[in-house]
Formats: sequence, structure tokens, C-alpha cells
Amino acid sequence: FPIDITFKSTNPSGWPQIVVSVYGPDFFGNDVVRGYGAVHVPFTPGRHKRTIAMFVPESTSKLQKFTSWFTGRRPEFTDPKVVAQGEGREVTRVRSQGFVTISFNVV
Repeated sequence: FPIDITFKSTNPSGWPQIVVSVYGPDFFGNDVVRGYGAVHVPFTPGRHKRTIAMFVPESTSKLQKFTSWFTGRRPEFTDPKVVAQGEGREVTRVRSQGFVTISFNVV
């Protein structure tokens, strides 16, 4: 989807990131998370193509996996900031879930 955004900064440190959340139907028709990913927005002019590795959180036990499958409520992040930040992610169990490619046209 084309998105038109303008940023102004005197310091590119901590440049904005785009957080992608992909949802889709499961076997029962419930809308579940298919993957999360984040990428830094490039700040040099030109056309940039970035590939985002997607991941999805997993349950920690077999009972939780069965319960989430049975109820249709799979683990997901309540705050999208978790995806963009590094802190606290080392204790989260995730599974790789494909890739998303984004094209940037920076002026």
C-alpha cells in the first residue's frame, strides 16, 4: 500500500521503524496473527528495497498450544512496540514465519 509520510530530524539516531503485523484466517475462520516484523526506514534519497523476516510468538507448553488451537486464541503481542524494541524479546519464544518485502522511495 502506498504510504506518504514526512519526517524531519536533526539527528538520525533512533530513526523510525515500520512495524508490520500480518493477520489471516485459521482453519476455523478465526483472525489470527501470521507474523510480526520491523525494519528501519532508510534516510538516504532513492529507491530502497528491504526484506523483513517475519516471526510469530509460540506457546511455551503443549497444554497451552492445544488450548490456544482449540479456542482459536493464539499468542500475540498486545503492544506493537515490543516488535520494534530489543529489550525483553530474548525471553519470548518465537517461530520464523516467512518474509515481507517493502519498497521505499525516499526524496
